[in-house]
Amino acid sequence: MLAEVPGSVVLHHDLATAAAGTVVRTVRDAGGILDAGEAPLVNDCACCALREDLVPELERLRDAGATRLAVVELWDSVEPKAMAEVVAAGGLTVTGVITAVDPALILPYLGNGDDLADGGLAAAATDQRTVADTFARQLEYAPVLAVADSPEADDEDRELLHQLHPTALQVAIGQVATGREATGQVATGREATGQEATGREASGREAPAMTDADGLTAPAPRLRPLSPLARAAFAGFDVEAAAAAQHPACALLPAEADAHGVSTLVWSRRRPFHPERLYAALEDLTCAAARSRGRFWLADKPDTLFHWDAAGGALCVESAGPWLASLPDAAWEMVPPVRRAAAALDWHPEHGDRCQHLVFTSPGLDRDGLERLLESCLLTDAEYAAGRDAWQRLPHAFDTLLEV
Repeated sequence: MLAEVPGSVVLHHDLATAAAGTVVRTVRDAGGILDAGEAPLVNDCACCALREDLVPELERLRDAGATRLAVVELWDSVEPKAMAEVVAAGGLTVTGVITAVDPALILPYLGNGDDLADGGLAAAATDQRTVADTFARQLEYAPVLAVADSPEADDEDRELLHQLHPTALQVAIGQVATGREATGQVATGREATGQEATGREASGREAPAMTDADGLTAPAPRLRPLSPLARAAFAGFDVEAAAAAQHPACALLPAEADAHGVSTLVWSRRRPFHPERLYAALEDLTCAAARSRGRFWLADKPDTLFHWDAAGGALCVESAGPWLASLPDAAWEMVPPVRRAAAALDWHPEHGDRCQHLVFTSPGLDRDGLERLLESCLLTDAEYAAGRDAWQRLPHAFDTLLEV
């Protein structure tokens, strides 16, 4: 990116020094480091220090007038969603988010249940994330994947990448533009845009790109077309739509698939889970796939939408607020339109938007066994017929997990 776009720079915050109370910031171009500085730790949180320093530094680069492309290269465990939203809230416009990934390393990373803290990657003393769940969110948030040409990657690895994020635009790292691809433009003037540099090829790292909200100026003349990767940086990015696509109630989850030894099972039902039987099956369900996610419904808590998020043998279950069917009509106006639309498309006359919608993706997935296990966790016909009052008297098996 730096070699291709004149006037481009990379802004990087190294959080490895956070234990000493500072975050090191560097700005570099194709020739090397242009500027370096330190930002003090904020609230004992390296990511907080990054947030406080990022927008002012981008504004400084913009106002200096010489920067045409500002690439924000995020540190290993920083997730792009939070940074993209910080940039947008600061009056800048995100124009692209790109994650660089080596297909051969996807399965090892999704299988790594180590805490970030154990590897020195925690962003704060209270950071309890794992390598696997952090990597999964970095991969799935970005609409563009810069894919390394890895000699170790095979068809299974590439298929796993596709099934995990089927809507992503995949661009080969190092792919050059041809004369017929001359559609990209280099921005000039006060615009500062950017996206993920390739970084460490194994890390699945990502970064938001941003531009000044004042608008675009005329493109600078150039001698050759931009590569597909460079064009992706200017393609545009909707922060609000990206957030909606990650929300459990209306997430754009993968569809059914089965190719090259990799399968995605989409399991949907209109009957609630028995809380005790589901809780007993959690370990088997969590370990059944490299990645699983979705939303689900517990019989003893019929008004609460629960989020399922599993990777690396670890499961996160949390409340994602109420089902729309449990809200009074007047409250619907406070719900984002995209969620109302998603609920309307799948509305049940009795249960409204309440449903089980879980998606499991993995090589060697035992689809039949997984479906049998999931079915066994639902209410039986007799339990279902007993009605909602009886459901809410069932054991509240998830209270400990949810820290109720």
